[in-house]
Amino acid sequence: MTERTIVIVGGGLAAATAATTLREHGYDGRIVLVGAESHRPYIRPPLSKEYLNGGDRDDVFVHPAQWYADNAVDLVLETVVSALDPGAREVVLEDGGRLGYANLLLATGASPRRFTGPGSDLDGVHVLRTLDDSDALRDELSAGGRRVVIAGSSWIGLEVAASARQYGNEVTVVGHGDIPLQGALGAELGSVFEQLHREHGVAFRMRSSVAELHGSDGRVAEVTTDAGDRLAADVVVTGIGATPNTALAERAGLELGNGITTSAAMLTSAAGIFAAGDVADPYLPAIGQHLRNEHWANAIAGGTVAARAMLGEDAQYDDIPYFYTDQYDLGMEYSGYAPLARGAEIVYRGDRASREFISFWVRDGRVVAGMNVNVWDVNDQVQRLIRSGAQIDRARLADEDVPLDAL
Repeated sequence: MTERTIVIVGGGLAAATAATTLREHGYDGRIVLVGAESHRPYIRPPLSKEYLNGGDRDDVFVHPAQWYADNAVDLVLETVVSALDPGAREVVLEDGGRLGYANLLLATGASPRRFTGPGSDLDGVHVLRTLDDSDALRDELSAGGRRVVIAGSSWIGLEVAASARQYGNEVTVVGHGDIPLQGALGAELGSVFEQLHREHGVAFRMRSSVAELHGSDGRVAEVTTDAGDRLAADVVVTGIGATPNTALAERAGLELGNGITTSAAMLTSAAGIFAAGDVADPYLPAIGQHLRNEHWANAIAGGTVAARAMLGEDAQYDDIPYFYTDQYDLGMEYSGYAPLARGAEIVYRGDRASREFISFWVRDGRVVAGMNVNVWDVNDQVQRLIRSGAQIDRARLADEDVPLDAL
């Protein structure tokens, strides 16, 4: 059976997408999906947005439970893979069992960075990565009236801040930079989000970080920052980034970069082993470099390419990175290549003050990224501009009277 078996390690969107693509493209061999959690594969963005805000649990899953039986995908849940044996083409399970494979997909995701200073073991201290994490945090926030301190002013931190405020909690965000999201968007656009949150009653303590947590009867009660601020807290949420889960790959001798290094076909340095999702660091021909990102669209793209490549198809990662956020009444979509956008000129179309605009990052006269804020049905046009690599007239790009299709 080994020569007809594909093993997928990981229980997220990349894993489920790969299994789906294999079946849709005619693969009729055995598929085994091994996940460490007790849940079938689910989508992570709602965990800090719709689901955290009280959404339906069924909406987070990639497929209904019956889909896996109907498509002959063996779900092996609550099972940890402890080692890889590339020579024997086997994965070793924590209980000592082994699974042989013809091809293997590593979709092991990433783990949240945790606060490790004094008080980190107190009750009421949370990270947000898994469905269980979101359940626990929703239980804490949903009654309202809590004092919530969020360590981290990036996407996860601000999305949780919005959810916490909508439940009627008091929220303070502690962030390293001068402006929230400064590293991702720059100061001008980061300020748009900061003002949005301030209007909804969020307080900020920027240019600082959480230094200590203090408790009462085993539960967090106060946060001390490295700037000396003392913040009352019933709930603390750490949103300071994530690190790719590369331990299996490292022990197996696979090449690592910022994650597991792969080709544009998601193939690692070991024959028959592919990687996709948050853990993968694929080569992107469009920009001539490797780029790892942790957004759901990347999981879909990488899982699809890996599955097609396993079947011998000519598949390469050519999707433009994409993500979205919803905070209060602001919705946003971003497409583009972060390494190229860093330090690029920003051209605006629309009104930043009313939070209805598109921003374009322009480098060497070409659009390398775009973000539409409360402006809809333009993402395909934004991606077309990026993909074309065409020289752009900045004045026409900023002119709302010039259709994007005309650029």
